[in-house]
Formats: sequence, C-alpha cells, structure tokens
Amino acid sequence: MADEKTRRILAVAGPTAVGKSALALSLAARLDGEIISCDSMQIYRGMDIGTAKPTAAERSAVPHHMIDVADPGENYSSMDYAAAASSCLDEVLSRGKTPIFCGGTGLYLESVLYAGGQASASPSSDSRLRRELSARSAEENYAELRAVDPESASSIHPNNRPRVIRALEIYRLSGKPKSVWDRENRREALLFGAELYVLVTSDREALYRAIDLRVDRMMEEGLLEEVARLSLSPETTAGQAIGYKELSAYLAGTCSLTEAVERIKRASRRYAKRQLTWWARNRQAVKIDVAKNTPEAILEAIVRSEPERLIS
Repeated sequence: MADEKTRRILAVAGPTAVGKSALALSLAARLDGEIISCDSMQIYRGMDIGTAKPTAAERSAVPHHMIDVADPGENYSSMDYAAAASSCLDEVLSRGKTPIFCGGTGLYLESVLYAGGQASASPSSDSRLRRELSARSAEENYAELRAVDPESASSIHPNNRPRVIRALEIYRLSGKPKSVWDRENRREALLFGAELYVLVTSDREALYRAIDLRVDRMMEEGLLEEVARLSLSPETTAGQAIGYKELSAYLAGTCSLTEAVERIKRASRRYAKRQLTWWARNRQAVKIDVAKNTPEAILEAIVRSEPERLIS
C-alpha cells in the first residue's frame, strides 16, 4: 500500500468531449498510473461506441478498471459503483501505482472521493413495493417523486423508470428522500491524497462543435448497428443512455435517422451543460479552462501538483 503521506489519487472530471480521456492517458503514462472509469454507462458490456469507451489499444497500454462490469439489463447504482470502485482504488494503491479516476458522472466520482465507498446502505429493495410501483405509469411515479423528493427528481429523467422507482422505494421504506441519503453519505473533505481536477471551458461553442463531431464519428464507427444489436429495453437505465435511446426510436420507426442523430447531439449538449453546472458547485475542485491552456500545460501542471501554473 502506498504511504498515505505521499500517495496521490487523481481525478479528471468535466463535461463530455472536453478531453478528459486523453489527459488521463497522458497522466497514466507520466505517473505510472491506472485509470478507474467513473462513467455510469461505460460499466455496461456491449455499449462501446456510444459511451466512447477507450479503445483496445488504449486499454492495452494502460490498465483500465470499472469498464464492462455489468450487463445492460442490470440496474447499477452509485452505491454499487462506490463499493466496487473503492476496491479497485485499494488494489491500484497496493501495487504502488497512481490511481486516476476519469469520467463524466459526478455522482459516481463523488461517491468514492467523498464517501470513500463507506456510505451507509440505503434500504434494500422490496419486491412487493417494486411490483406495486412498476404497475403504475411513468408519469404517476415521477409525479410522486417530484412531490416527495424534488431534488432527486431534478436529476433523474422522467422516463428512467428504474431510477425513479428506486428513489421512490428508498423514500417509502425509510421515510427519508434519496437526496438526503446522498448528502448524509458525502463527506465534507476529499479522500486523503485525492486531487480533483475538472476540465471546463470558456468557449462553449467549441465544446458543442466537438460534441457534434463526436456524434458524427460514432455514427461512422457503427453506433446504429451497435444499438440494433443490443436491442435495449427502454425500461432499463442503459436503455435511456444518450445515443441508444434516440436510435432505438429510429429503429422503432418513430423518427427519421437524421432526426435521431440531431436529437443525440442536442441531448449531448444539454448533458454537457448539466455536467458543468454539477461541478461549478464543488469548491474543492481545481477548475481548468481548456480554452485558455494547452493540453501540454495542463498535463505538466497536474504532474507537478502546481495548478497555479495555469491561466485562470
């Protein structure tokens, strides 16, 4: 195990298409590191193109963890992630390597960096209650969630039935909203030795262009065929993933392919806005403007633990 006085735990977060993966790979090469994904969709097997998983070559060059750990039909929570990712963290540290968290799911990353995987467990699933909630419409369940836990409702898509049902289940069984459980399980301070870097940008239009180009590239790489092969249920968390949901609608004949692709781009841009809003509230994160700093400068500043070298 790394000496706690000298260990480094790096985390690279930020919106989609901002350059997180490239930076994490460069950091791993410089610091003898291993990457721990904190992307809520890269955990699912088979969802490769649409989640921008690292390539086979990248995964061969640098060990990656928390990728392909669940089937698309499974419901995987932030608590599941916290427990598994914390174990990965301990293993990487025990080998004397530098763990580098990388991904855009803020809830997943914070579940480890602020709770250390030691969060108290929310109520276990209740089969009778789950059947009752599953028998209701998505609109009815979401309306109840907005009434009892508006904070959770604001972060969950109305059509994401598994997450809506789980949030209602937690409230019904404990009398305490899921959002309260989440806050209680979050520490005020970062995990010892952790450094949280968030890539942001003052050039939103450049970010949106990068997002659009990424979607076009995914389509060229075979995203439509991937979605058709997986045939995801819209009732699952995976089925609500950006790209998969929109192309599933095209395959079902409810929109044109051109319209589906445009919906993916629009949803991705909106998701990037939400990611930027999420990290804006975190006062302990070092915000790095990629529009004002070169990738080389960012890499060197993090390697040296000298973020003050960067242009603010």
